[in-house]
Amino acid sequence: MKAKAKSYEMDLCEGSLWKKIFFFSIPLMFSNVLQVVFNMSDVAVVGKFAGPIALGAVGSTSILVTLFTGILLGLSSGVNALTALYVGSKNEEDVKETVHTAAILCLLTGILITLLGIAFSRPILTAMHTKDELIEDALLYLRIYLLGMPALGIFNFGNSVLSATGDTKRPLYYLSFAGVLNVLLNLFFVIVCRMNVAGVAVASILAQYFSAVMILKVLLCTKECFGLQFGALGISPNKLKKILQIGIPSAFQYAIFAVANLFVQTGVNSFDHVMVEGNSAASNADPLVYDMMAAFYTACSSFIAQNYGARKRDRIRKSYLICMLYSFLVGLVLGVGIYLLRYPFLALFTDEGRVIDAGIKRLSVMALSYSVSAFMDNTIAASRGLGKTILPTVMVILGSCVFRIIWIYTVFAHFRTIESLYLLYVFSWSITAVAETAYFVKTFRQVSAVYD
Repeated sequence: MKAKAKSYEMDLCEGSLWKKIFFFSIPLMFSNVLQVVFNMSDVAVVGKFAGPIALGAVGSTSILVTLFTGILLGLSSGVNALTALYVGSKNEEDVKETVHTAAILCLLTGILITLLGIAFSRPILTAMHTKDELIEDALLYLRIYLLGMPALGIFNFGNSVLSATGDTKRPLYYLSFAGVLNVLLNLFFVIVCRMNVAGVAVASILAQYFSAVMILKVLLCTKECFGLQFGALGISPNKLKKILQIGIPSAFQYAIFAVANLFVQTGVNSFDHVMVEGNSAASNADPLVYDMMAAFYTACSSFIAQNYGARKRDRIRKSYLICMLYSFLVGLVLGVGIYLLRYPFLALFTDEGRVIDAGIKRLSVMALSYSVSAFMDNTIAASRGLGKTILPTVMVILGSCVFRIIWIYTVFAHFRTIESLYLLYVFSWSITAVAETAYFVKTFRQVSAVYD
């Protein structure tokens, strides 16, 4: 069992960084894309088989889904960075305590999100000015989808632990099975059972629980130091504090992004329902591009954390630069590629010509914008790998969140065009990237001075 598990792991402190970062990230890219497929297939199936109203309803919840799942992703980034640090320093006892503390933390957080999300979903949707004809279906979809948050918390926990050891293959296998299951269940519940938005929500949570069970099985069966044992489950105050020191600012960052984007959605909702539906269809490109780029951010954090633990300064610097280049190129190629294929892409979600035309307005602005986000997000991941999250998070709040809200009430309020709304993304990413880069360079120099 132990020898078999070793075949999945990768030593991040030795060998070619260009090659290892690439092969580490490829499974993560596909894993992230398959998670996107959960929600994207929901939108595609309801758009094709339940009509534009159902499409708009599910699309109207996308920012809230991002908010709730982002909190879990933020916590898991703390798990990943701390586990990778202890793996790099070869401290098995600290790895064990981190893993068992994180398992409880992520599960309880998922349960709490479910309870609070269900309780406050209607007031939030109302505050977002969700259209009257969309709000009931949006509420139904969201409340059912939220039942899957505990499973998502467990899967993200397991995925973070395995990726911290260099194993990004097995999470990909499990998400592949779950993704196929999700699509098949979507079609069955909507076409055969006529459940519409409820059907796609139920399909998503069933797939999420399937992937959670599969990754739990790996952690329970392995004999490695990162394995789970029910008898060892417990909270280590020291490890909990360290996970939260990284995870809470990261989770807060995701949450603030989502809150800022609620203002963006409110701006979109100020147009007619055709524009809302077009935005819902086109915005499916966002998680597809972001999450494939995010594979290199995870790689950046994991490689830097392990090499920080192993005190290998040069590999820290090279890991940052290589991940930056890879993520930039992925964002550029995907953004331009989706725009060139804009008609078949949008046709996946709707047959309405006016809705497709509205969606193209978003894609035309975002095509060259996605790649700019690499300079911000990769640098944040690098700082996280060095254990620094509070100041980078403050910079994100000011640059990419507060700035967006100001933009909406100034630039967008002046021009009142959908294009002027979408342009806030690239401008906010640019100014935040400058501040984040300056902070990382300063932090890296401090680390280098200690090593010297």
